[in-house]
Amino acid sequence: MAETADAPLVEVHRGPIRECVHRGHAVIWHNDAGMIGAWGNADAYVLPRSSAKMIQALPLIESGAADTVGLTPEQLALACASHNGAATHTDRVTRWLSDLGLSEADLRCGPQEPSDIPARNDLVCTHTAPDQRHNNCSGKHSGFLTLSKHLRAGPEYIDPDHPVQRAIAEATSAVTDEAVSDYAIDGCSAPNFAGSLSGFARAMARFAAATADGGARQAAMVRLREAMMTHPDLVAGEGRACTRLMRAMGNGAAVKTGAEGVFFAIIPEHKIGVALKISDGATRGSEAALAQILANIGVLDRAHPVFTELTHGPIRNRREVDTGHYKVVNDLAKWRP
Repeated sequence: MAETADAPLVEVHRGPIRECVHRGHAVIWHNDAGMIGAWGNADAYVLPRSSAKMIQALPLIESGAADTVGLTPEQLALACASHNGAATHTDRVTRWLSDLGLSEADLRCGPQEPSDIPARNDLVCTHTAPDQRHNNCSGKHSGFLTLSKHLRAGPEYIDPDHPVQRAIAEATSAVTDEAVSDYAIDGCSAPNFAGSLSGFARAMARFAAATADGGARQAAMVRLREAMMTHPDLVAGEGRACTRLMRAMGNGAAVKTGAEGVFFAIIPEHKIGVALKISDGATRGSEAALAQILANIGVLDRAHPVFTELTHGPIRNRREVDTGHYKVVNDLAKWRP
């Protein structure tokens, strides 16, 4: 049987002309009812990229490592983060490593110029090179180091055969209900385990339905989703869709973007998980599609400026002239759970 093709999800219009169409796949999964919405190929095989960081953080809590060193909700949010490299992020990473008796040199994510403009300007003005703490994944890697130390494992925690990564592979398989066999190396040098989009949506629904008294795994899921919703500024940063959407929704949902047009969402009130992938990797497409789904489910107010900006625009040029807008396709825009 031929694989189902991707579906049009978001259009980009310039003046009266439809200039671009972002196609992709999206799955909405209810923990009790199963798949309640899908566009494109629900079983598209994808790399979740950074959208799966909450799954990667599960062994950090389940192993007892987080409680052994007394990790705070802020640190758990950072473990799930793709942050801007602002001082609020790097200062916390520095303290975290110091509390472990480690330093920036123990990270294996590689240096990255911060996305945060004040942090970038400070580096330029002081003639200082960015280091690994500025990497958007340094919180996740601090979590990896915490787990590695707890397991008394070696320093090369990004090796696919390292106990840290084996634990993550096992957790990924368990929450997606799929065998994990394939991986690719992510931008931060850690393995990124592949799976079906429906499997990841199912995993997000499990995060959504989890209860604090439902056992060790569910308790870990609750702590991670609550940390993300309570500290959206640490999950991404100022100006970023993850932070802005979570602020707009209060405790309505935990959302996490990933490279190449991936976006996941956890919606506890409705026990719903969302996973989507834009085929051309466009972030603007994934942000628009996810914002539309969140509004359709009822956790994002359609009157909120963030919803309007992400799903419509307007698109402005360098003179701040309105030149166009986004449009979510009718099938997705009209869907309701």
